[in-house]
Amino acid sequence: MVKVKICGITNLEDALEAAEYGADLLGFIFVEGTPRFLTRERAKAITAGLDAAGVRAGRTALFKDEDIDKAAEMIAACGMDHVQLHGEETPDYCVKLKEALGEKYGLEVKIIKTFKVADGIMPHSASGPDDYKEADYFLFDTYHPELAGGSGLSFDRDILAREKENIGKPFFIAGGLTPENVSGAVRAVRPYGVDTSSGVERKPGKKDGDLLKEFIKNAKRT
Repeated sequence: MVKVKICGITNLEDALEAAEYGADLLGFIFVEGTPRFLTRERAKAITAGLDAAGVRAGRTALFKDEDIDKAAEMIAACGMDHVQLHGEETPDYCVKLKEALGEKYGLEVKIIKTFKVADGIMPHSASGPDDYKEADYFLFDTYHPELAGGSGLSFDRDILAREKENIGKPFFIAGGLTPENVSGAVRAVRPYGVDTSSGVERKPGKKDGDLLKEFIKNAKRT
């Protein structure tokens, strides 16, 4: 069954609701200047609430070209078990981040490396998926010249359908996924998981319970 990641969590209510409806991963964005940015204090309050409620959904810290030591410290402090790298992080960055997490904090954290899709995979990077040996998963999102993510725009899924056998690791798809189109995307690509943020929101940073429930149901029944 496909995994579902609900990204852009900014409050405990949304986190609990997403987990109740079957989300496998919750995404917390630590990129300043973005609509769903979380401070350390808010993230810790949410994860403490999840712990108190016994929620087992995975917790993903999202960074964009963050200093390795700062990212590792934030992951450890906020109780994250996955990290999504959404910028131009190199393969060597992934190696050093895992080393920092293991040596300083005794943590084994799964890495999700994002690639942007336009006419091909990661059109503005010298490195491609084959170079990221330390990544555990990939995530393919829509390329946008100004926004790092959360644009609500989709990309041609046929690109991934054609390249799937060559990708080499389990991967998530993102970019414009909604309750209405997620089933079709899953059928077309058969990814390991799907990821949405704006597609289940009533406004940036605030999820809609009905959309959450419908998205997760439609993704998992496909």
